[in-house]
Amino acid sequence: MNFPILSSLILLPIIGSLFLLFSKDKNSNTGKYVALFTSFVNFLISIYLWYQFDPSTSNFQFVEDREWLKGFINYKVGIDGISILFIVLTSLITPLCIISVNNTIKDRLRDFLIAILVMESLMIGVFCSLDLVIFYLFFEAGLIPMFLIIGIWGGTRRVYSAFKFFLYTLLGSVLMLIAIISIYWISGTTDITQLYDLGIDTKYQNLLWLAFFSSFAVKTPMWPVHTWLPDAHVEAPTAGSVLLAAILLKMAGYGFIRFSLGLFPVASELFTPLVYTLSLIAIVYTSLVALMQEDMKKLIAYSSVAHMGFVTLGIFTITQQGIEGSIVQMISHGLVSAALFLCVGVVYDRMHSRLIATYGGLVSIMPKYSILFMLFTLAALGLPGTSGFIGEFLVLMGAFKDNFLVAVIASLGVIFGAAYMLWLYRRVVFGEVKNKELLKMPDLDDSEKFILWCLAIPVLFFGFYPEPLLNTTEISVKHLIEMYNFNLNLNITEVQN
Repeated sequence: MNFPILSSLILLPIIGSLFLLFSKDKNSNTGKYVALFTSFVNFLISIYLWYQFDPSTSNFQFVEDREWLKGFINYKVGIDGISILFIVLTSLITPLCIISVNNTIKDRLRDFLIAILVMESLMIGVFCSLDLVIFYLFFEAGLIPMFLIIGIWGGTRRVYSAFKFFLYTLLGSVLMLIAIISIYWISGTTDITQLYDLGIDTKYQNLLWLAFFSSFAVKTPMWPVHTWLPDAHVEAPTAGSVLLAAILLKMAGYGFIRFSLGLFPVASELFTPLVYTLSLIAIVYTSLVALMQEDMKKLIAYSSVAHMGFVTLGIFTITQQGIEGSIVQMISHGLVSAALFLCVGVVYDRMHSRLIATYGGLVSIMPKYSILFMLFTLAALGLPGTSGFIGEFLVLMGAFKDNFLVAVIASLGVIFGAAYMLWLYRRVVFGEVKNKELLKMPDLDDSEKFILWCLAIPVLFFGFYPEPLLNTTEISVKHLIEMYNFNLNLNITEVQN
């Protein structure tokens, strides 16, 4: 295909945001329609891209390679079976976020929509990048619109939360920048495909792995550098929480697969026990913390940390089931966490309270809301028949193959997940209606039903039929593991000689 489809996916939201920037009315519905049209076209392009994608090869496809900084960096983008799913997820979540601003954003709507569109471009750029410098630029630039979304449209402690989010994520990324410069100094290139072929000298891998890990661990977020996430979620507007949970956290998981395993196999093997330990603490500890929360958003935020613990655990099992399970888990979590934050946003817009104690008895007041909220609650705890089950099951299969004890401890997370999600649902939906103000709450309006059903359908579809996801990733994951084992065995042979 000669048409630059990936560049189109990256640039189209930027063009839409420029159109909004030069429009005169800051709060008109026209801006929302422009943003929605732009993001919807991008979604259709991403679906077409997935349709045209050839899952039978591990090679990067739709590659665009253009000279940018002469003799140093090329603008190089392309996709494989690992990255295509994240692009589709990003392009699906963005228009749903734009629709959700109907009831949430009252001031400076145009500026908010610009931030969302710019963020979509940068997130898609992360998953397309085939050059380390280009990846870093997209990866870090994504902080800016999210910082503004939290800092301008957030809650009462928005400035504190925005700066905490920015400083945590920026600190780790400075080390990654140093590592990228070091890789160029060592290898003479920042082209990812060339680095896969060349390999990186074993004596440098440990430090480079730790530098990349410092950035990815914060953004995942892994314990103990997860504390920025609950604050960011609580203060962010609903659309900001959705983008943060559904997409931004996945950029780090994608980075672990693409770079930690792909570029530093020897160091990954060495540090696997560290990742296992931190992942298990995240799964068990943050699940227990979630059980203690009285704020719905904080509970779901801590559940995100626990779910991402399954992701990092699965990635470092270095098994087909573990890595594929991690990818499916990230896609599923993107859908389910987005839906849960939107469900919280629905009742918050009506009652202006996120406290669980404010609610109770919603099943008789908002039956349609209660049914959809139940579906996403069950998906979050990994009920068979939902996409949440597929990812967790595959991760645990991969973990059992690699380390029985680790898998047993991780399985506790499934039990705890059921505990805190069902506890949340019971207190919000069932029981007596003690707060008489709840009786005035209307059920879901048309836009809210549309958004939640757009997320419910893929959660159920991929729960019963995950083949489209697994078929897309299978060959690319298999090739990654083969490349990992080849480089690892090559290093062992060199050491023995």
